[in-house]
Amino acid sequence: MNDFPVMFLNSNDGNALLAFGDGEKLEWNIDMHPTDLQSFLDRREGKYIFGYLAYEFKNCLNQTVSSKSDLLDFPVTFFWCPKYVVKFVNQEIEFVQGEKCADAMHFVSTFQAKLENPAGENVSNFDFKPRISKQAYMDGVSLVKRHIQLGDIYELNFCQEFFAENCAVDDYLAVYRKLNNITKAPFSAYFNWQNFAVFCGSPERFLQKKNNRLLSQPIKGTAPRNENESRDLQLKNQLQNDPKERAENIMIVDLVRNDLSRIAVTNSVQVDELCEIYSFETVHQMISTVSCTVEDSISFKDIVKATFPMGSMTGAPKLRAMELIDKYEAFNRGLYAGSIGYIHPNGDFDFNVVIRTVLYNATKKYLSCSVGGAITIQSDPEKEYEECLVKVKRILDGLNA
Repeated sequence: MNDFPVMFLNSNDGNALLAFGDGEKLEWNIDMHPTDLQSFLDRREGKYIFGYLAYEFKNCLNQTVSSKSDLLDFPVTFFWCPKYVVKFVNQEIEFVQGEKCADAMHFVSTFQAKLENPAGENVSNFDFKPRISKQAYMDGVSLVKRHIQLGDIYELNFCQEFFAENCAVDDYLAVYRKLNNITKAPFSAYFNWQNFAVFCGSPERFLQKKNNRLLSQPIKGTAPRNENESRDLQLKNQLQNDPKERAENIMIVDLVRNDLSRIAVTNSVQVDELCEIYSFETVHQMISTVSCTVEDSISFKDIVKATFPMGSMTGAPKLRAMELIDKYEAFNRGLYAGSIGYIHPNGDFDFNVVIRTVLYNATKKYLSCSVGGAITIQSDPEKEYEECLVKVKRILDGLNA
């Protein structure tokens, strides 16, 4: 552990940002008005800000509630203005916030050395167990489908938790390195502060802002990778042409278009990519890209209120989906299905979706890795459970390798 927060945002293409060092923080565990977040950002205009919004931040936006206990007990919101921000471009480093000094360089070089350490760590023995049985998960899928049949919802993201107790994690960067070597994801993240640690291998972007352009890239649709090149291509093509997977994706695209339209310049919302297939280390994913233009007057708070939580992790219509998620899921999502990222000094930002992620509370010695999928009227409960295993098995197995 460190005496200050550390966050590493890694695109796995040679570009990364490392934030570390003490600085002013915004940390909330209970109700917070979005205006409080905007005030914090406004007071630090022109600085790099790093942080996250847990999924449960939805309760501050939508007057929803969460009835399940949060066993990880992460703050619902954490943002901070780090003393140092280092930009990595391939092998080059640049201090973009804070003055380069011996102590800072020592931290950076030590971090790099640990991150690049080759295989050979001790084999872990994290005994992950499902929070609910396979049958309970499939029963939940059937209950969700009943709501779809009744017209309550069109689609819902139904998740489950795998957890391990009494875990002593001695080397956080070794855990992150293992996860990152498995996933090599474009929105990978590492975070450590006090007794909390995040090891994230996310392939999904929630929102990016560049100048006046907002861009979201929801994922819906998953297929496993295969070592046989011919079979791998077959799985990819099957995903591309699967009517159920395309229907899931298009429903969420419509939801994202609707969310963005609340803050967008009139007639500027557009679908840049629809149901494209992206291949990652462990899975093929169906991804769409939706974008819009916003006025200069639209603040970070306005954008979050219109779009959070992301439609790919809730369902449609969003509010009713969130109510049913709380009713049928057996755990409190906490930071899972939330978002981690940073805000640039010029106001641009980039935030991921917290999936393919292991969360750790050192005080409770509790590890958690959650997973889920979109349920539609066409969903088969057995196949939905199998999709969960496709997403999570290599991660859990890899951490113990």
